[in-house]
Amino acid sequence: MASRLNPYLSFDGDARQAMEFYEQVFGGTLALNTFGAFGDADAPEADKIMHGMLETPSGFTLMGADTPPGMEYTPGTNFAVSLSGDDEAELRGYWEKLSAGGSVAVPLEKQMWGDVFGMCTDRFGVPWMVDISEPAG
Repeated sequence: MASRLNPYLSFDGDARQAMEFYEQVFGGTLALNTFGAFGDADAPEADKIMHGMLETPSGFTLMGADTPPGMEYTPGTNFAVSLSGDDEAELRGYWEKLSAGGSVAVPLEKQMWGDVFGMCTDRFGVPWMVDISEPAG
């Protein structure tokens, strides 16, 4: 899989409705995963979207999620640029350069869903998410 760069939007509890709206606008295939699918199915946020991805016939990719509990939602700054793929060396190289001189919110490390993931803000104030998946076998 080639590395992918796309916008990642954060929502205040209405990610499902927003992502379904974008699916109607752009067409394509929408995949939604809830917090409950990766944790406590009885938690108050269990039905909220932990990760959503829309892939369109035009080649667009749009990702989005509800803001996780404990993190602040701030309209106007509710986006990040997502880098993802399975080329670990390439993506770690991007991470090192993007995080240098910036700030790291989530260290680049193995996460509960199995991928290596991190979040940082570069020295120019742009937020980034890096996700390294296992290569498809």
